[in-house]
Amino acid sequence: MDIAIREARPDEYAELGEITAQTYRGDGLLDQNETDYYFNVLRDVAGRAAHGEILVAVLDERVIGGVTFAPPGSPLADIAGEGEAEFRMLAVAREGRGRGAGEALVRACIDRARAIEGVTRLVMSTQPAMQGAQRLYERLGFVRSPERDWSPVPGLGLLTYGLEL
Repeated sequence: MDIAIREARPDEYAELGEITAQTYRGDGLLDQNETDYYFNVLRDVAGRAAHGEILVAVLDERVIGGVTFAPPGSPLADIAGEGEAEFRMLAVAREGRGRGAGEALVRACIDRARAIEGVTRLVMSTQPAMQGAQRLYERLGFVRSPERDWSPVPGLGLLTYGLEL
């Protein structure tokens, strides 16, 4: 079956929050307990929905992943500047991997960014350990922007990428 990408419905927020948080934890990208600050940020899809667009990947009527799209001016944007949109918190559940869900979600973000007048670039941050995601971004034309790398907390350096639209 084909993967469908659409806006998340409020009744799916909790499920997507768990998929996102558990995916990051399962990939070793978080502390291994539920008191980890970012674990709870990842779970708060409803909070993000107030300031950005939440997209989900659906396979056989089941949510298997999602991403947060932050348009210009969104408080969810970490690195986006003038004329830029950003996406964050891309996650695909293990059982949905290898089916093109991650790529479809990123392509949907690209399409949304291109549809916004004045947006000329789509940017994002990634952890160094997310090498599979980095290969996907590069395959889609994203280019590393090391001058914008940053650290949200001590000991966690993030790599940045951008795509000229």
